[in-house]
Amino acid sequence: MDAHPLERAKTYPYRIPDNSYLLVGGSCQELPRGTPLPDLSGRRPVLACGSNQSPDQLARKFAGWDGDAILVTRAWLEGFDVVYSAHFSSYGAIPATLQRSPGTTVGLSVTWLTPIQLRRMHETEAVGMNYDFGHLEDIALTLVDGDMLDGAFAYVSRRGCLTADGAPIALAAMEAVGRSWPSLNQEQVQARARDQLAPDRPLDRFIAENIDDVDVRRTRTETLSADGHPFAGDGFVRIAV
Repeated sequence: MDAHPLERAKTYPYRIPDNSYLLVGGSCQELPRGTPLPDLSGRRPVLACGSNQSPDQLARKFAGWDGDAILVTRAWLEGFDVVYSAHFSSYGAIPATLQRSPGTTVGLSVTWLTPIQLRRMHETEAVGMNYDFGHLEDIALTLVDGDMLDGAFAYVSRRGCLTADGAPIALAAMEAVGRSWPSLNQEQVQARARDQLAPDRPLDRFIAENIDDVDVRRTRTETLSADGHPFAGDGFVRIAV
């Protein structure tokens, strides 16, 4: 669980189960296809497009949590792709965000959060600095059990997304059908950022500086985000938290 800081940065978005699952006391209990889901009343569906899909990351975020289990279901979202946000996280990774991509259907997860769980999630997402929280309307989201939702909550990057030759850069770790944009893994996108921001640095040193030095991380994020491509289209209603 407590990976070396460089490993944690370079292996984002971490292990993502093929099945839906429950996170109970930090342990992942996978729910094979056809397993009835727990009662969803009182829970909000929040899209997880990056590391929030991973039980390892959720266990870090909810360390010491002794409340209700966290339910995570697999899903497919039409007309979007999962791309890299134009910022560095506090743990050194270049994290994910959503971007509209007509003709693309991307695999992701839905975290079904109680009000208390959602408040904790807000605390971990740098809402108001790196992300906005809101509701995506008029979407086509197909859950693994076949149910469909036309709306869900989501965190969308305030920094925009990274681009290569004008196109957003997708996460290679995220399965997609009809993807039209280039995709990179975490080490590749880190190397691309390093080449732009500090070409003289070995990659591990570059990442370590972003983890260890808040001022360096902030300055580099500002440079990346200056060219970030903003979230496209209507239908995202921001919610104050």
